[in-house]
Amino acid sequence: MIRKLVTRVGITLFVLILCSLFTVGVHAQTATPTPDPNASSQTYQDLQNKIADLENKIGALKGQEQTLSSQISVFDSQIKLTEYRIEATKEQILSLTEDIDTTQKKISTLESSLADMMKILLGRIVTGYEVGSENPFQMLLASSTFTDFFARANYLRIVERHDKKLVYDTTQAKNDYANQQQIFEDKKKQVLALQTQLQTYTDDLNAQKQEKQDLLAQTQGSEDNYQKLLAETKAQLASFSNFVTIQGGASLLSNQTVCDDWGCYYNQRDSQWGSIALNGTPYSIASDGCLMTSVAMVYTHYGHKDVNPLSINSVSGNFSGIPPALLKFSITANGVSSQRISADIDSTLSSGNPIIVGISYDGGPYPDHFVVFVSGSGGNYTMNDPFTPNGHNISFRGRYPTVRIVETDKVSI
Repeated sequence: MIRKLVTRVGITLFVLILCSLFTVGVHAQTATPTPDPNASSQTYQDLQNKIADLENKIGALKGQEQTLSSQISVFDSQIKLTEYRIEATKEQILSLTEDIDTTQKKISTLESSLADMMKILLGRIVTGYEVGSENPFQMLLASSTFTDFFARANYLRIVERHDKKLVYDTTQAKNDYANQQQIFEDKKKQVLALQTQLQTYTDDLNAQKQEKQDLLAQTQGSEDNYQKLLAETKAQLASFSNFVTIQGGASLLSNQTVCDDWGCYYNQRDSQWGSIALNGTPYSIASDGCLMTSVAMVYTHYGHKDVNPLSINSVSGNFSGIPPALLKFSITANGVSSQRISADIDSTLSSGNPIIVGISYDGGPYPDHFVVFVSGSGGNYTMNDPFTPNGHNISFRGRYPTVRIVETDKVSI
């Protein structure tokens, strides 16, 4: 009677194990992610083609003769290019968001599958411990016939194989779960990076539209005005270049910044920013950023020590000219607005305020270089020179003639 009961229990356990393994097999198949070879949407590919076409068009336009109409065409193409980039980025974010949703569902399914497998595995461990305590001799004594003995032995071998498969499937489910979690985290990081890129493109688009409007306002839509502005810009930039050439070139320097009670001394040739393009133009801060660097120093004198040349350079609306490489009289740096106003040197310094001085080094009509006077009177001035290596608190008279001063501006913040 007892042997019959054991046999019935064994058969029941065998059936339960088969059912459990079938369930595990189904979960294991569901848990394995199937990569989509066509993940990029056709919309995204079309946008990429349009972006490539516009980039080629802009390159061709920039090679044409500089006229107002060609410049407007460049602006229009750049604006459209940025709009396409915004659309492409949004498409990527949408695709990744859908992938994240799918991955979350897979993770949820895997969590359920893994819980079921662990439950079955724990049950099998208990059962295996109970059944495994019988040795072959005890099994032989408990069997009514040799056929019964071989059936018992065969049953135990089947159970052992199924237990091994169960352990394997559980391990695979755990690996699948870990992989899906990693995929989920990676896609979240990609979305965050794309959102940052999207904001950058949006800022670029607004700046490009404003730049176009500024150009139209400066030229009043007139080709003659455009050509005049172009000539003036080239002349001013040529003056900066001539000064740099006379000084032996704008090689980069290191360890130039000095901050004290007055504020901060900056050098336009500092390796922190010297090689960076001046407002995205072909000119660098090292070669043509003397005025911008001087204004940044004055900002720090008035307590804004977080401002440096990069703070001003990052706002395209701070510049005008063709190309827009000339600093406007009214600018913004780190959200703080300022204005340069013509002022007298000695009265400004006597009131405790610094003054920015433009020098025509070659005697021409345009300033070749700008420095900051921090103190002094009657032609004897101490300056912060943004070009001279370690030009912090040095004598003006020792380097430049006073008669070459052609512009003097106080910065109002």
